[in-house]
Amino acid sequence: MTDQKRRLIHILLTVSAAAVCAFISIPCAAAAAAMSAVLFVLYEIMFRQRKDKVMELCDDIDRILRNDDSISFDEYKEGELSVLSSEIHKMTIRLREQNTELKREKQFAKEALEDISHQLRTPLTSVMMILGLMNSSDLTESDRMEYLRDLYELLARMKWLIETMLSLSRIEADAVKFTSSTFSCRELITRSVETVSVTAELKGVGIKTEITGEPDLTGDIHYTSEAVVNLLKNAIEHTPEGGTVTISAKGNNISTEITISDTGEGIPEDELPHIFERFYRSSEYTKNGFGIGLAFAKKMISAQNGSLRAANRKPHGAVFVIHFYKTAV
Repeated sequence: MTDQKRRLIHILLTVSAAAVCAFISIPCAAAAAAMSAVLFVLYEIMFRQRKDKVMELCDDIDRILRNDDSISFDEYKEGELSVLSSEIHKMTIRLREQNTELKREKQFAKEALEDISHQLRTPLTSVMMILGLMNSSDLTESDRMEYLRDLYELLARMKWLIETMLSLSRIEADAVKFTSSTFSCRELITRSVETVSVTAELKGVGIKTEITGEPDLTGDIHYTSEAVVNLLKNAIEHTPEGGTVTISAKGNNISTEITISDTGEGIPEDELPHIFERFYRSSEYTKNGFGIGLAFAKKMISAQNGSLRAANRKPHGAVFVIHFYKTAV
């Protein structure tokens, strides 16, 4: 109903009431008209105040739509607009949370693309150089085969880097859905060792397994195996030819423990707090890799409520200890 129609109806009611009262007495009609006028003024004042509040609420909503995060609905806690403002406030909070989540996912995607492009630059340059050398007309067959092996290794590392970076970014964005099933550590270790066996053989590093009893754990065997594989690759990379990488497992009523140790030079003590940071390669221990394998393993294990820590072992070498707890701690 428009303001003009509302006022017209009020005037008609006032005139009708005054006319009825006029049959009783003129003073009664005058009193009725005066009372009607007072009520009309009070109603107009209240209506105007309510209309102003509604307009203020509309302005606040408009400011929210223009990304003004400073809007508060505290002034609408009382009065007939309190229920409406409360629902709008809830909707605003939810929209802000969704906007923050979208910004976070966008930032994760941006960082992932930047990291991948940065890390791929060096191997891509090497690939282009090798392809240029292979175009030489006086290249021997043995040299050509060596170049092909180098190309295969570079491309395999690039593939691993892209897949690992994408998985790491998805974990950080909470986009990975882990399955939950109980599986044996023996199956996990067998699968993981098979994946790195060729790499270890080519480098001349032995892999030894030590499993006490038949320990098991609950989690996602695929992603857990990926984490273990990355730890094994790291251990093989830092173990000299003729050395040994040992992976062991044992369990009790509280937790299942998987340990990966090597006979390398170990980790500098001042580097231990940083080796799980993504792209950390400032030391002799991490300079030869991409700096994401350990970060990936840490994220994979932590996302499944496990823990991973690193230490040095005597007389030399590094050790990584994984714990999956069977009860809440």
